[in-house]
Amino acid sequence: MSERPPISPRSPRAALEPERVPPPPKRSARARNPFVVFGNAVITIVLVLMIGAGGIYVYGKQKLEAPGPLQEDKVVNIPARAGMTDIADILQREGVIDNNRWAFIGSVFALKARSELKPGEYSFQKSASLRDVIGTIVEGKVVQHAVTIPEGLTSEQIVARLSENDIFAGAVREMPREGTLLPETYKFPRGTSRDQVIARMQQTQKRVLAEIWERRNPDIPVKTPEQLVTLASIVEKETGKADERSRVAAVFVNRLRQRIKLQSDPTIIYGLVGGRGTLGRPIKRSEIQQPSPYNTYPHSQAGSPEKARPQCRSGPAGSGAVDGGASGGSAIVQARRHAPEPRRHAPEPDGTWPGKRC
Repeated sequence: MSERPPISPRSPRAALEPERVPPPPKRSARARNPFVVFGNAVITIVLVLMIGAGGIYVYGKQKLEAPGPLQEDKVVNIPARAGMTDIADILQREGVIDNNRWAFIGSVFALKARSELKPGEYSFQKSASLRDVIGTIVEGKVVQHAVTIPEGLTSEQIVARLSENDIFAGAVREMPREGTLLPETYKFPRGTSRDQVIARMQQTQKRVLAEIWERRNPDIPVKTPEQLVTLASIVEKETGKADERSRVAAVFVNRLRQRIKLQSDPTIIYGLVGGRGTLGRPIKRSEIQQPSPYNTYPHSQAGSPEKARPQCRSGPAGSGAVDGGASGGSAIVQARRHAPEPRRHAPEPDGTWPGKRC
């Protein structure tokens, strides 16, 4: 049997005192190195940041792709010079994004789109996500408004229509010449200047007229595209029926060839009211011989037609008739729109339309 160590008797006071715990082992010099301490801190911070960034990425991706609050498609206008915060406020107010505008601002930064946000009128689809909303604004997919300019309007009437349309901006600085605006359906974004609209209509008219002029019948007695438009406009106002226009055109072409007065009533009316509108009453006998740069009883000029009409008259129906007309009534509004400059293309005082100037 092993012998137990002898028990040293202690006093009660000594027995109540705690025993001494041995001190912890000393850290190695390597662990106390400040570079090691700094490295551990950096690693810890990096790990925390990575975990946080991963959480933010997952949340942000879900937020970007999540359906938005829009219950139906909606058009929203973002004014010029609106900043990112202004755009967020507008979209929030219109219900395109939810009440957390900072999610929109954060998404713009995440997509690096801050400098790409464009003003304009946008159509946002139902339940559009933040990514869709920002993409629409960045790509500038503005709403295109269809504007129809009907046949038969003068330049003055077209300008009046454009002035009344609130999707356009600015004023028309100069009244366009008659015969230079093509009646057509155009599409423009809100805020387009009225001068830009006029310029586009003039460019389209010029292109279409050049195409028709290239395909014209070389036998017709006109020397320039403008003269073709003027003749076509007079034919257009003589009848409102498409099936009568070839016959009316043939009559006028034969009269020009034989240097006979055109004697077209629409040219009288245009000389009386110009580009303001229709006469609104029958022509008076005294007005038939009233001199004007348009009247084809003693003078000549009327207006112009839509793009299909000059083509129709550029190859009129084969007929030797110099008299005849249409069953239709007044069409002066359409005739005026495309008429070239009055005095430059008017006939001689005897009522004929000389080939040299026509």
